[in-house]
Amino acid sequence: MNSRFAKPRKDAGMTNLYDRIISFSNLERAYKQTQKGARKFRKDSILFSVYKEMNLIELWRDLKTGKYRVGEYIRFQVYEPKERFVSAPRIRDKIVQFAAHAVIKDVYQPVFISDSYACLEGRGTHRAVDTVQRYLRACKRKYGDGWIVKVDVSKFFYSIDRDILKRILRKKINCPKTLWLLDLIIDSSPEGEVGIPLGNVTSQDFANIYLNEVDQYVKRFLGVRWYVRYMDDMIAVVRTREEAKTLKNNIVRFLRERLNLSENPKKSQIFPLKNGVNAYGFKIWTTHRLIRDQSKRAMKRRIKVMDRKLKARIINKKDVQQAVNSWLGHARHSNSYNLAKKIFKKYRYIKTEGEMKFGERRLN
Repeated sequence: MNSRFAKPRKDAGMTNLYDRIISFSNLERAYKQTQKGARKFRKDSILFSVYKEMNLIELWRDLKTGKYRVGEYIRFQVYEPKERFVSAPRIRDKIVQFAAHAVIKDVYQPVFISDSYACLEGRGTHRAVDTVQRYLRACKRKYGDGWIVKVDVSKFFYSIDRDILKRILRKKINCPKTLWLLDLIIDSSPEGEVGIPLGNVTSQDFANIYLNEVDQYVKRFLGVRWYVRYMDDMIAVVRTREEAKTLKNNIVRFLRERLNLSENPKKSQIFPLKNGVNAYGFKIWTTHRLIRDQSKRAMKRRIKVMDRKLKARIINKKDVQQAVNSWLGHARHSNSYNLAKKIFKKYRYIKTEGEMKFGERRLN
């Protein structure tokens, strides 16, 4: 191995992580991940696939010898759910990131708290919503009332302190080669001196690892029982207004002092349990949940545009139905049946009914 890699410490754990990441079988699996959906039709993906075996071997050799470097990013703008720039890696770098993700996720899976839901297998938005509602009900049942603490990080991905992230990674990972690779990916960000790219596969891992520090602080040190995090959106349920104020201040202080992050003042608030909470795409109360107004407005605009394109024969009926079914799949996790019927009433080719009734909990 190239001398650029530092000699492992005698007490280092998991020093074979890098070998697992760069194994040819892992790189092949990572390549297959890059070929899912529309990704395989992109220009750099098509060019790579023409000489796939040769390109994978060359990539493996660069990783093996320490010659690998991250290439330039593809930068573009997205407008949903809000306007922002995304920096996406090219296929060669994406393969490396999928390969790293496949190994790193197994390292950190036992570390994360059970109520962290973003980008983790078997979890996700709807599981997070179920848990928030369950905690609201538990507090209502036990105390008759309660307060909600909501803390949101301002421009989270663009604000991550890379030096702090590297120190956090070194608390768990002792493999020098793996740390070299992760540092390389972190420092390749085109976002400036701070932050990591939204388009990187590993950015989801880094985000969870970074904010796991808050999770451990809230759950282990502060002893908060009813706490949920989905990416940078944290929700806790406590008994009194005083507890809510203290908890919010403690979380905000931790974010600022330990992670060099700032809270979003508009989205970071405390409020009575009876008011419910806007979170993870829904308005959540103890008794029911509804689709958020932003999602309603977006779907109304989208179906009007798609219907015009359908009538102009730019797209077909199946394309519209597939797009709408994605939104309906989300809406069916709420009590929004009448809303869906109202939105799609004049579009008779859209069926709002489905396998799961609106508001009915999906059973394991």
